[in-house]
Amino acid sequence: MGHGGNIIAELTADHREVVQYFARLGALPAGDKQRRDVLDGVTIELVRHSVAEEMYLYPAVREHVPGGGPLADKEIQEHAEVEQVLKDLESVDVDDAQFDVLVQKLITDVAEHLREEERLLFPSLAQACSPERLMELGDQVRRAKKVAPTRPHPSAPDTPPANKLLAPGTGLVDRARDLITGRGKS
Repeated sequence: MGHGGNIIAELTADHREVVQYFARLGALPAGDKQRRDVLDGVTIELVRHSVAEEMYLYPAVREHVPGGGPLADKEIQEHAEVEQVLKDLESVDVDDAQFDVLVQKLITDVAEHLREEERLLFPSLAQACSPERLMELGDQVRRAKKVAPTRPHPSAPDTPPANKLLAPGTGLVDRARDLITGRGKS
């Protein structure tokens, strides 16, 4: 979660972490109770990452990339779909066949989203912004991830200014719940 560098390096490193979580999840047999712990880890990473992107990446894409508005809207919609799958997974036991179906949907949807960002969005942003602006955005993303929620909240606002106002409070509550339950410690 806080890798350093400009926004593209920061978010690409996050993408690699998510892929590693998916590999760990895939290496565990169906029904293995450890799959919940690994899923909790990937959920925490994905939610923090998504919130930070919605707070800083997509507004920058709208501002700097020609035709960036529809591109940002598409990415935010994909986040909403992934967040709903994460929310659905919270209530499904690892022994339930639906768990594997939802995990596979999550992996497929997130993998496609990451490829699109890395293939299209990141190069467009790199071309449109100065290196200084990209570093400033990287710093903002790192700060956002520190206070972002760790659990899916599909009905929460996903665009500024509402998300910038509400995410830190929601994040505080999520981190308190995680501390009490031990979630995300393995």
